[in-house]
Amino acid sequence: MTPITQMTLTTAIFVGIDIGTSGCRGCAIDIRGQVLAEHHVVLPTLKRRGVEVEQNPQLWWAALTAVLTQLRDRLPHPITAISIDGTSATVLLVDKEGIPLGPALMYNDARASQEAEHIHQVGPRDSGAHGASSSLAKLLWLLKNTDPNGVCHVLHQADWLAGKLTGRFDISDENNCLKLGYDPMARDWPTWVLGLGFDISLLPQVQPPSTPIATLTEHVAKQIGLSPETIIVSGTTDSIAAFLATGAEQVGEAATSLGSTLALKIVSDKPVFSPAYGVYSHRLWDKWLAGGASNSGGAVLLKYFTPSELETMTPHLQPEKSTRLAYYPLVSVGERFPIANPKRAPCLEPRPADDVIFFQGLLESIARIEAEGYQRLQSLGAPYPKTVYTVGGGAKNAAWTHIRQNLMGVQMQKPRHTEAAYGTALLAKRGFLSGKTVKRCKNLEGL
Repeated sequence: MTPITQMTLTTAIFVGIDIGTSGCRGCAIDIRGQVLAEHHVVLPTLKRRGVEVEQNPQLWWAALTAVLTQLRDRLPHPITAISIDGTSATVLLVDKEGIPLGPALMYNDARASQEAEHIHQVGPRDSGAHGASSSLAKLLWLLKNTDPNGVCHVLHQADWLAGKLTGRFDISDENNCLKLGYDPMARDWPTWVLGLGFDISLLPQVQPPSTPIATLTEHVAKQIGLSPETIIVSGTTDSIAAFLATGAEQVGEAATSLGSTLALKIVSDKPVFSPAYGVYSHRLWDKWLAGGASNSGGAVLLKYFTPSELETMTPHLQPEKSTRLAYYPLVSVGERFPIANPKRAPCLEPRPADDVIFFQGLLESIARIEAEGYQRLQSLGAPYPKTVYTVGGGAKNAAWTHIRQNLMGVQMQKPRHTEAAYGTALLAKRGFLSGKTVKRCKNLEGL
């Protein structure tokens, strides 16, 4: 192994790439985690036809090269390592050269209903491969609807982009592969997946996130203007990257995403699964990340108020004085977590005449669902949070934070960062350090 010297670490730069549904974001950090540069490129709108949602993978590549080029020109030193996250269960087939054999089926494409039913019949209940939008269901659909000549690999969004950089199209990570049927406990492809009747050589070699894959190919290095010694490190899904960005890493540390919906994740010392409640666990090295997502959240607030109205009312909230309003805020019928009831109707009555009181009642009720969510995870075997980091639009509302802290009885912590690209940059750093022998010296301790 090449030793890492103090000079190497001083000049090292780690880049995380987050490919989302609407754009590609890059974040460059130094060895201490300080942000050096960020850049964002917008992606064209997804192509939709009913339950079918597609995108041309070449659009991702164009966005990635644009982001890396912009970062390259703004950084003081060459990029040391790169890692990529992508949307979970976005899948494509490629040939041996990594050329896509058709459009990618996006994470929310739900055309593979018949394939999902077959998986339901043969797969264990706690597998992450269930549902028409799973990677495995999409793979089975693609194999039925693609000319078999030339099909060599099935890849996720992050896998293909890493392959474009390295020339390796046979590698994925444990987080992306969960919905492809990978067993994170056995760390292997289970026999029931291998028995589905397709060529198992299509399946990728699976590595933990942050595992060094290879350096850039000379062609790509020259094309983008990067060093051919740049290391590409295995990535993760977008939601896991966003969790890592918060700084949560110890057992009992949790992150709540207060976006359009309410999503919870907590670091656990053991995996917990409950398909009935949409609860599953991702492997994170020697720990687990357990979570679930409610249909409640910020979308309900926007059903009743505009963003400017919410901003105007927020200073008038009284978080220490409960409204005693017991709502179950949903945009439409159906809930998945912390209760599993597809017929669960919204409860938003009585509505007081004072809009501020109604607004606070909604915030209190969503906070109760959050607390019940963490209680549900605890009942399944995960720890109860000792610290909660908050991301999403709701993180900016100090009164809501106060309400949530009072209800859950835990410390609300400001996240280190809120962008998934930052979390993936941390993976690049981890992969670089794990792949080398660090020469310790006094002022490098604690890095």
